[in-house]
Amino acid sequence: MTSPFLSTREAKAPQNLLDLAATFAAPRLAIARAGAPLPMEAAEDATKAGLMIPVFVGETDAIRAEAATLDWDISAYAIHDTNGEEEAGRTAAALCGAGEADVLMKGNLHTDVFMKSAVSRDAGLRTGKRFVHIFHISHPDGGKPILISDAAVNVAPNIETRHDCIRECADLLIRLGNPRPKIAILSATESPIPSVPSSMDGRALADWAKANLPYADISGPLAFDLIMSPYAAATKGMGADPVAGHADAIVVPDIVSGNALFKAFVYLKGGCAAGIVTGAKVPILLTSRADPAAARIASVALAAITCGLPK
Repeated sequence: MTSPFLSTREAKAPQNLLDLAATFAAPRLAIARAGAPLPMEAAEDATKAGLMIPVFVGETDAIRAEAATLDWDISAYAIHDTNGEEEAGRTAAALCGAGEADVLMKGNLHTDVFMKSAVSRDAGLRTGKRFVHIFHISHPDGGKPILISDAAVNVAPNIETRHDCIRECADLLIRLGNPRPKIAILSATESPIPSVPSSMDGRALADWAKANLPYADISGPLAFDLIMSPYAAATKGMGADPVAGHADAIVVPDIVSGNALFKAFVYLKGGCAAGIVTGAKVPILLTSRADPAAARIASVALAAITCGLPK
């Protein structure tokens, strides 16, 4: 029997995200090992929407065969012929490092192989910043989205890595038109308690952010009800907190809580989860085999906004 908690809503790419992306020039996306149905379908949809220019990397025969299946003429786009996952990952990352592509996108290869290529010094993508992942999750009916970091790359991020998560969320929200981002630090309580390490970290992170990010409101530790519900915030005497009940982003203590949280928004509310890795020379898109088409095209839109290339 299907769980009654599962949503039957179909994810929709948020129109405001697509509209904002359309105000910028389409970036060149190097697709690592593109010759498979899902990456080619995503590339076709986003290319025809004017959101990207594909740079195909992978086995040429497989790429052309998938394009033929889609009845998509790709003769105007570059194909870099490679053999296997590792060569495709290295080649796509090197194209971005050399300035021949503006975004690195995962195709038909394992995530560990893809990310190993991206973080390699030979790729030229390191900037001195930590790589952090951000989900942009929107409701199918529209309204304010929520950002979550890090739910995909950093397994047990230390304080310094979460500094970068906070900063990158704030900067992305500003790019998306939010004049003063509100960022919550997730824990199980709103009080720092030594037996709950994430609550102690939450207070330390909030104190650091107040001293270093004057353009954003950051509050922590906060339990999930206080992050999402104005009623819970008022009931628990936190109505004056600028973040409680009004958060634009949630910084999580580890990948387990982040992964569970983003999937709850997706599977229980029909959310569209666009994802991006920041901190590299170029935006990095970590697509999943389970991602619906809406999430893929929304991720490309997010990358186009992050690149911000003038038309």
